[in-house]
Amino acid sequence: MRITVTRDVFKLAQVFTISRGSRTEAKVLTVKVEQGGFSGWGECVPYARYDETLESVTAEIEGLPAEFSRVELQSLLPAGAARNAVDCALWDLEAKQAGKRVWELAGLPAPGPEITAYTLSLDTPEKMQAQAAENAFRPLLKIKLGTPDDMPRLEAVRAGAPKARIIIDANEGWSAEVYAELAPHLMRLGVELVEQPLPAGEDEALIGMDRPVPVCADESCHDRTSLPKLVGKYDVVNIKLDKTGGLTEALQLRAEALAAGYQVMVGCMVGSSLAMAPATLLAQDVSVTDLDGPLLLAEDREVPLQFDEDGVHPPAPALWG
Repeated sequence: MRITVTRDVFKLAQVFTISRGSRTEAKVLTVKVEQGGFSGWGECVPYARYDETLESVTAEIEGLPAEFSRVELQSLLPAGAARNAVDCALWDLEAKQAGKRVWELAGLPAPGPEITAYTLSLDTPEKMQAQAAENAFRPLLKIKLGTPDDMPRLEAVRAGAPKARIIIDANEGWSAEVYAELAPHLMRLGVELVEQPLPAGEDEALIGMDRPVPVCADESCHDRTSLPKLVGKYDVVNIKLDKTGGLTEALQLRAEALAAGYQVMVGCMVGSSLAMAPATLLAQDVSVTDLDGPLLLAEDREVPLQFDEDGVHPPAPALWG
């Protein structure tokens, strides 16, 4: 087995801002696993919020032994970006070696398109209203918030896209008091979900709090070991491959989360179609799909995912799986 790690940079269509900062490009790691004349591909997005860098994740991958299976990988690397890229590359490799699609190997039904959220970057109310109006044709908008002055932004987005469904991502930017104050207005404006309103280390405040709009765990939920800590705090879990450490753990997390009574959202970092491709299998029939990474890019993989009025489609074999 031969593993190659390369760095790729994809320019964004416009500046992308969340409560933690802005970016103009997506920096990703592309992993290629070669064995027996076949090649499997995976992509990850190292995330500074989880103390990951391009260098540290590359070192994790390059430190793997010469030979190992996808099952053995789960104990060789922790949940995170490095394991994600290798895990997804191994799924792709196994599918090519078997002459089947990944969903067949995983025992999943053939996937179809899923409506995905489209993210509006954090900005002034006037610019966010313009963003909303430009994308008002999309059925589901996700708004990046997370500041003390978010109500004018939310009102502006609703004015710009009066018919769109809306979900919010506060990126740990609110306090319990801010969330409690905003909750009635979220209902009034038809917000369907609030993602990670409080910092992951301070979300005990959600226990016993009235949650008229479902609250989703993002930074608070990484893999199956996170689930016991979410009880009483959250209604939804956001599963991202870069947090779970790949499709293998993500499928198990989805099953256990649903069995525990949580709704499931499938999200992404800002990456290319290669990063989203495995997640399209995970997103089948979940409550919310948020796989808009390629829509935020000015450039993408040679064989990109297809997006249309039906949503994001499963990958072609030439891309992944």
